[in-house]
Amino acid sequence: MSAMRQRRTGSDSAAASGGGHPNVMLAVATVGFAVNFWAWALLSPLAVKFTAMLHLSSFQQALLVAVPVVVGSVGRIPVGALTDRFGGRVMFPLVSLATIVPVLYLGLLGHDSLAALLVGGFFLGIGGTSFAVGVPFVNAWFPPQRRGLAVGVFGAGMGGTAISALTTVKLVDAHGIAAPFVLTAIVLAMYAVLAWLVLRDAPNRPVPSAPLAARLATALRLRITWQASALYAVAFGGYVAFSVYLPSYLKTAYGLTQADAANRMAGFVLLAVLMRPVGGWLSDRLGPTRVLAATLLVVIGGALMQAFTPPLVPLGTIALLAMAAALGAGSGATFALVALMAPANQVGSVTGVVGAAGGLGGFVPPLVMGAIYGQFGDYALGLILLAVVALAALLLDIFSVARTTRDEAPSG
Repeated sequence: MSAMRQRRTGSDSAAASGGGHPNVMLAVATVGFAVNFWAWALLSPLAVKFTAMLHLSSFQQALLVAVPVVVGSVGRIPVGALTDRFGGRVMFPLVSLATIVPVLYLGLLGHDSLAALLVGGFFLGIGGTSFAVGVPFVNAWFPPQRRGLAVGVFGAGMGGTAISALTTVKLVDAHGIAAPFVLTAIVLAMYAVLAWLVLRDAPNRPVPSAPLAARLATALRLRITWQASALYAVAFGGYVAFSVYLPSYLKTAYGLTQADAANRMAGFVLLAVLMRPVGGWLSDRLGPTRVLAATLLVVIGGALMQAFTPPLVPLGTIALLAMAAALGAGSGATFALVALMAPANQVGSVTGVVGAAGGLGGFVPPLVMGAIYGQFGDYALGLILLAVVALAALLLDIFSVARTTRDEAPSG
């Protein structure tokens, strides 16, 4: 409880001393998250093109889009812990500059073979670690009663994947394969400079003194770390899985063109992005576990409906967009839960572990869907598995997480 009181006091004083400054920090951090996620998602819209160029199997295509996801996910664990220690002002420019290298490699050199794409995609995962920088950075600037909304607004930066979906294929068709990668590298460099000049860590931000390994071990012993990880693996993992695999799914299941499938994926992403702050805002008022329960029910219903491959208009569109809204709101609610329950000096470490679980949750489904389609020529079993996993998460939320928040959450 003393850690909870320290967290509230520190955040209140930070917000008070900065006046309107916290909102500026939130805005710049959100832009950074969006830019890095734009880079992180560059391969997904081009997966169909690379499949045709390199004669890839459905599993190889799924692997191509999944590799950046898993690296960006696992990398969040050390990056979150490093952010606890060095702060977002150092880590945001560092991650952005590091991401430029694989972006330029893929655009200029590494797109002529599957092996080269996988190497580039591996290091492209660095961009995905930016999430673990922003959550502790934003969390420290806001008092508890506003953290759900603030972290939800930051989380809307995941809309960087929509930027990639809307622009990548068009830029390649108009200017060649290098164009979207060079443009993204330039934007990353500009953001790194902006972040260094503008970002400031919150006053009285708790800086841990323990070694990184010890802090990670402490985070792993917290019950909320594992509970939130399981929920985020379903909520954000489902979002990531759809955002990277939906173009392939729509092209295969409904015969859409590459451009049409990419545009519909962008609509899915945009709705999920808009609903993430809503999920955080509702969690501030209703409690994150209630919001999570509602969103998981929607995911179960949408996945079961889509398992029958209904006509895309209107039933398929309704099912997919309902799941987009639910996964976005559920992602916002999960980190409202982390902001509520994680100790102040462990937010980055907990965020890293939870964010890794979410990204890994997005790594597995594309591989499963590709393998299932390759074996059966149908996606129904994969969508039924999604409904089963969402049901398990719902039971965890109702019977375990809700009880933890009642027993351990600070009052007031």
